[in-house]
Amino acid sequence: MYDNKKVAVVVPAYNEESMIGKVIETMPDLVDLIIVVNDASTDGTASAVEGYKNKLGERLELLDLEKNSGVGAALESGYKRAYEWGADIAVVMAGDGQMDPGELEGLLDPVASGEADYTKGNRLLVGTAWDSIPVVRLLGNAALSVLTKISSGYWHVSDTQNGYTAINRQGLDVLVHSKIYARYGVPNDILVKLNVHGMKVKDIPMQAVYGVGEQSKMRIPKVILPIMLLLIRMFFVRMWEKYVVRDTHPLVLFYFVGMIFTAIGLFYGTGIVSVRLILPYFDLTRGLAAALRPLCSEAGMILDVLLTISGFQMILFAMWFDMEQNSRSR
Repeated sequence: MYDNKKVAVVVPAYNEESMIGKVIETMPDLVDLIIVVNDASTDGTASAVEGYKNKLGERLELLDLEKNSGVGAALESGYKRAYEWGADIAVVMAGDGQMDPGELEGLLDPVASGEADYTKGNRLLVGTAWDSIPVVRLLGNAALSVLTKISSGYWHVSDTQNGYTAINRQGLDVLVHSKIYARYGVPNDILVKLNVHGMKVKDIPMQAVYGVGEQSKMRIPKVILPIMLLLIRMFFVRMWEKYVVRDTHPLVLFYFVGMIFTAIGLFYGTGIVSVRLILPYFDLTRGLAAALRPLCSEAGMILDVLLTISGFQMILFAMWFDMEQNSRSR
């Protein structure tokens, strides 16, 4: 237990035969229940976990998924088991050994004290991030962090792909009664769901752990587009759930009108540039340029600039309103 709170650690694992033993062996004594979720591994992950059952007894549980469903699905199963067991705090530690058990108390403190509902590790707050994290991962993480700020409403968080987290029972209740995204976008999806319910989230500085023998399953080029599409979809889900269904706020109107004005302005501006500067120089499109030129007059150019600037301003105002509304979620 930690500060009289029952602590369960969920360990999603897929083909982690070589590392899962180290994760179990280094688990701090304050952890009451270790839930290893075997995501249909094709190696000896399950057998490796079973080898520790005699030593740890009821403190260690193995959940075997019938088919490989992704880290989000494994996490969802682990969360549900922790909730059923009665955990006051549920922690996530990966099965590849990249999450330092020595950092666990730093995650638990704000949750146990009631300062936060959800804490997550942040490797970007430590000055050694550029030296310890591969550059491609660091840049991809930074880009997704910016998009996640907009999508989730947690403007103060970064390193959003860091899965080392702790959540209290109230937050756990939200997640076990929601459908969690099954793949690598699960940390982003969770943040949006928690924001809709007004949960407080806090970043905890921690060192990055690489080169311990782990083999990452994530391929940045393959996962970044699905995660970006997820973030776009979840942004609109949050707008609807939080500012229309649960409450009413004009920032939704600002976002909506701003996006329309900006889209029209950019489309119209592209047309003006094409008609005035590109199409006249090609024989096949010279007649089309002449026909469309009245729509691309000086007055049309002024209208386009006004639409585009107004659209950007309205989006910026909406972001400002959103930041103010979520200032209590820090």
